[in-house]
Amino acid sequence: MDRIDDHDIHILRLLQGNGRLTNQELSELVGLSASQCSRRRIQLEQTSKILGYYARLSPDALGPEITGLIEVRLMNHTPEYVDDFHHRIINDPSVIDAYKTTGDADYLLKVTVTDLNSLSTLISQLVAGYQSVAHVKTSVVLNRIKEGGRILKTPAGSA
Repeated sequence: MDRIDDHDIHILRLLQGNGRLTNQELSELVGLSASQCSRRRIQLEQTSKILGYYARLSPDALGPEITGLIEVRLMNHTPEYVDDFHHRIINDPSVIDAYKTTGDADYLLKVTVTDLNSLSTLISQLVAGYQSVAHVKTSVVLNRIKEGGRILKTPAGSA
C-alpha cells in the first residue's frame, strides 16, 4: 500500500488529532464501515504510515523540566564522525527530537533536562564529547505555544 487515497488521509488526520478513536468512531467521521476503517488502519500501521500512538504529557507531568533547542554545526562531515554523532544523539535520553537541517546549523536538537546545570552539562558533552562539533547555539524554551500541530496556549489578547 504505497498509494493512499482521500479516505486514508482523512483517517490519518483524525488519528493524528486523537489516536484513541475507535474504528466505529472513525467510520462515522470518515463515512466508511467500521470494518473498512479497521482494515485501513491496520494497513496504514503495517506500511509504516502510522508509526505509533503516544500520550502527550503536560510539561510538568514527569516533574520540573527545562526544554532547550540546540543548533549544532559540525566541522567534519566524514561518515564515521556523522555516524558517531547520530549514534550518540539517538542514545541520549535528553535528546527528544533531532533534525538534520539546512542553513547555519547542521542539526537542531530538542532536549529536555531537569535543570540548568543539566543543560550546561549536556552542552559541554556536545562540545567536548564529539570530535566533529564545531559550534553549538542553545535557546531555552520559555513557553510552549503550539506543539505537535496543537495550540497549547492562547496568544495574549485573543479570546
